[in-house]
Amino acid sequence: MSTVSLVTDSLRARDISHDWSSKVRRQGYQRLAVLRQQVNLYYFWEKRWFFLALIIGAALLALPEAEGMSREAHIVLVMSVVATILFITEPVPLPTVALLIIVGQVVLLGLDSTKVAKTLMTDSVLFIMGSLMLAVAVVKQQLDKRIAWFIVRMTGTKTINICFGISVVSGILASFVGEHTVAAMMLPVGITLITLTSTNPKKVAGLAAVLLFSISYGCSVAGIGTPSGGARNAIMIGYWKEFFFDPTNPETQKFIVDYVRWMVYAYPMFLLQLPVVTAILFFTFKPEYRTLGRAVAKLRVQVEGQGPLHPSDWVAIFIFFGVLMGWIFFSQDLGMGTVAIMGAAAFLVAGLVRWEDLNAGVNWGVVLLYAAAISLGVEMKVTGAAEWVAVTFLSFMEPLGANEGLGLWAAVSVLTTGVTNTMSNGAAVAVLGPIVLKMASVSGESPIILGFITAVSSAFAYLTVVGTPACTIVYASGYLKTTDFLKVGWRMALVSTIILLVAADFYWPLLE
Repeated sequence: MSTVSLVTDSLRARDISHDWSSKVRRQGYQRLAVLRQQVNLYYFWEKRWFFLALIIGAALLALPEAEGMSREAHIVLVMSVVATILFITEPVPLPTVALLIIVGQVVLLGLDSTKVAKTLMTDSVLFIMGSLMLAVAVVKQQLDKRIAWFIVRMTGTKTINICFGISVVSGILASFVGEHTVAAMMLPVGITLITLTSTNPKKVAGLAAVLLFSISYGCSVAGIGTPSGGARNAIMIGYWKEFFFDPTNPETQKFIVDYVRWMVYAYPMFLLQLPVVTAILFFTFKPEYRTLGRAVAKLRVQVEGQGPLHPSDWVAIFIFFGVLMGWIFFSQDLGMGTVAIMGAAAFLVAGLVRWEDLNAGVNWGVVLLYAAAISLGVEMKVTGAAEWVAVTFLSFMEPLGANEGLGLWAAVSVLTTGVTNTMSNGAAVAVLGPIVLKMASVSGESPIILGFITAVSSAFAYLTVVGTPACTIVYASGYLKTTDFLKVGWRMALVSTIILLVAADFYWPLLE
């Protein structure tokens, strides 16, 4: 082969190689472009509700104000609609919604940012923050197996008695600490009893249902018992004070609801619902074991191996008892939020919890979320938006005969129950609270009674996994199905609503 031929073949091979490399690069660029397009489409699909909420908000802002509504009230209602859509669909982290609410008040309403900042940090928000910090400190003590042993020693080994005992203990703790904390603390108790009975989930499906729902529903019904039982209670207390209390008018002192007064109204309802929880659970699910003697025997061995309570455990119990006494006797003067913060500081000073634990364990986004929701609720009152919605709702309910009295109470309870099953109960009260309280003023109903109906009904989130933190926590165990919540939830919601309306009609008027 001649030199010329070799050179020619070499050049031809190089050209072919170059063409092939160019083709590969082009195909690579094309694949990369397609991939980027798919990523962009996925992003917009994942965030579709966020962009849809913004479009709906922009369209509503472009509409003229309804008759009798100011422009500021119109803007606040649009912000509430957008926030509600984002609360329900969660296309972005919920604290993001809080940030948007803050920005919206400054940009859309033209409020001074310092004024908005002042509405964010109220005693109710301090109380929520302090309660979450206390919750982390209590869980840090790891008393779950001791609690389980205490329950079975109190109830015996019968399954129905153990379930009732779990509801009682979960409820009493949750009424003071908060349901999400107690549910997280009690879940190992339920799982311990389940796994010590059988390691095969299929053989203990009914048992798991009654034990785990005893925890979640015990916590849920207890959340209404005290102001510290849930953020929704603190939010309603803040609304009562913001809407109706006037320091220059002694008559408005009745709208200051302290820790003891709340308990007088709500704690009897919680105690009444405890046996109802157990009855409904055993009517709905059939546990495979009537007694848990074998599981209890194994539990006893484990607890005895831990030895007696450590001095640090007793210190933690003493501090928590001191916080409870502070809420009962000093919250009127110091504020419930201040007492909660003092308790958290005491745990830190005693060395029972580190700041790193609190910083990691407290969901600070939740604190921000409730602060922003309360701030928006205040603007609903100031701009007259809440009053306009209340009047409109009453005019709609009038032909149905539900614009006053028992009919109105039932309508508010059903409305709150529906909303709280689609978003967090705290968010539900933050959104509905201003509207319901203005509704009470317009209709001549007691703001205290309608406020309590709203706060209590927000605890009836029995139907969905995401309704309450307690339900979400027990579902995470893997023993329950989403259909289980519907199966038992509608029964719980119906009975709880009846008990609430009976209390509102016969018991609460005696306290006014």
